[in-house]
Amino acid sequence: MSSVFSQIIERKLPAKVVLENEHVIAIEDIHPVAPVHILIIPKKEISSIQYLKREDMHLMGHIVEAAQKIADKLELTDYRLVTNNGPDAGQTVFHLHFHMIGGKKLQHLV
Repeated sequence: MSSVFSQIIERKLPAKVVLENEHVIAIEDIHPVAPVHILIIPKKEISSIQYLKREDMHLMGHIVEAAQKIADKLELTDYRLVTNNGPDAGQTVFHLHFHMIGGKKLQHLV
């Protein structure tokens, strides 16, 4: 069964797309925790960062590049880019994705 993100990529579910290219799609989070909360998702379905294979490592560069382009577009100088790995870490959709969070002063994580 494909994830909700795969269904968005396939245009079976709606989403507000912020950026898209052949490798990634970036969408607005439907439950934002900050004024800017964008999900950057590789189009290849990989369940989590733990299962990213050597041949897929190039996707990390595409994710970072997408974050940089989005930050430039939104004139965002400070932001957090984070992924969750597994349910105990807060992962609820098992398709690798990164949360780009900003637009306000963020609390320290540690």
